[in-house]
Amino acid sequence: MAVLLVIAVLSLLPMARLVLAAIAPGGEADFAAFAARLARPAALRAMWHTLDTAFFGAMLALCLGIPFAVAVTMTDLPGRNILGFLLLLPLMIAPQVTALAWLHLFGPSSTLLGMLGLAPPPGTANPMLGRGGIILLYAVQHAPIVFITMRAGLSRVPRDMVEAARSCGARPLGVLRTIVLPVVRPYVVAAAALAFVSGVGNFGIPALLGMPVNYLTLPTLIYQDLSSFGPSVLPQIAALSVLVGALALAGMAFQSLALRGAGHRLAAGTPAQFELGPYRLPLACLCWSIIALILVLPACALLATSLVPSFGVPLGPQTATVANYAEVLVRQASTVRAFRNSLLFAGGAALILALGVIPMAARLERFDRRWRRVLGGIVDLPYAIPGVVLAIACILLFLRPLPLIGSLYATASIILIAYAMRFLTLAMKPVTTAVGQIPRDLEEAAAVSGDRLAGSGPSPRRSRRPPQWRAVCSSS
Repeated sequence: MAVLLVIAVLSLLPMARLVLAAIAPGGEADFAAFAARLARPAALRAMWHTLDTAFFGAMLALCLGIPFAVAVTMTDLPGRNILGFLLLLPLMIAPQVTALAWLHLFGPSSTLLGMLGLAPPPGTANPMLGRGGIILLYAVQHAPIVFITMRAGLSRVPRDMVEAARSCGARPLGVLRTIVLPVVRPYVVAAAALAFVSGVGNFGIPALLGMPVNYLTLPTLIYQDLSSFGPSVLPQIAALSVLVGALALAGMAFQSLALRGAGHRLAAGTPAQFELGPYRLPLACLCWSIIALILVLPACALLATSLVPSFGVPLGPQTATVANYAEVLVRQASTVRAFRNSLLFAGGAALILALGVIPMAARLERFDRRWRRVLGGIVDLPYAIPGVVLAIACILLFLRPLPLIGSLYATASIILIAYAMRFLTLAMKPVTTAVGQIPRDLEEAAAVSGDRLAGSGPSPRRSRRPPQWRAVCSSS
């Protein structure tokens, strides 16, 4: 019951509160008003922009992530491990930082291009603003997701199948087309679904690249509506949040269907590998060039801008300064406080989750397999939906005073609870996997030796043991 209560509070309750605020803001269900809020021209336009950018961003992420996954996993490309690590870096960087770096790279006031004499003329519109820039950065930001998913699938392609095809005269591209791609097709679909879901919930990139030109997606429209005031604001943003959550959950369901049974079709052996021969160096140069374009150049543009005294000043030996870093890290009390708060909240949530999921995982292991699957899906809900939707759910849930704890709105506690809701599934999955690998014999041996915790609770596996086995274990 304690495990079910924790899952209900951290996963099910905020989602139910969000749906209730969208459908029944006054206490009575009003589906006509809910449909009217979603049928607003601004909402329909934002939904179309969301679907458009998320879909094409996912397709472009596939075009970027799949070749890198094949090159790193199945070839003898020099430096492939370093390339794989560098491709993962955009996933570790906040979307706002990525968008800001690309804005400073291609804008007319670009410090880096100004040093090289390649900056656009003053007054020229930044080419990164709008639909094209959002799709491009979605591809850069979500290509690591495609890379990770495809690498997991490609590592399961046995070498025997590839060698059999090659011995029959098939060329490497033919083997990829007829052997490898059919095997990893579920992983391709899953990678596309994950990239699409990430695009639906991305806020930082469309906020910096879309809002200046009034190109709004659903997350940015929610933020814009949240900045206004009035009695209809909360039901309106709740309706939009439910719509975003429905799109995200549809993508996650599609991903789960694609991966159903994919890991058990083949027995994983030695991973297949192709020898590139004379193409090793040219392909390595191409891969490093792509990494330099999507990662190194934007980072250099951001660094160059941070070294000038003010925006628009050309960078040179006379103008280069580190005063900006000293101002941010030493003189501004708000920045120091922000660093401290980030470390405390993130570290506190990580510590609470790391300690709390161990007994939860041990108890969940005793549930029936069907219930474990249902509860696992409920735990995944706060992570499957965009962060802005979860934030709205927390505001609606803790806005009014609650028994014993009062109102948590505009307090530090609500941030800690939101972190726990968001990342509970990330803490649960590895611990659940580890607990599932512990032999049941160890718990049964501890139970017959007098350990009450090991012997408490129903155990589906224990019922399969014959009584004679327990007698032997007890006598030993």
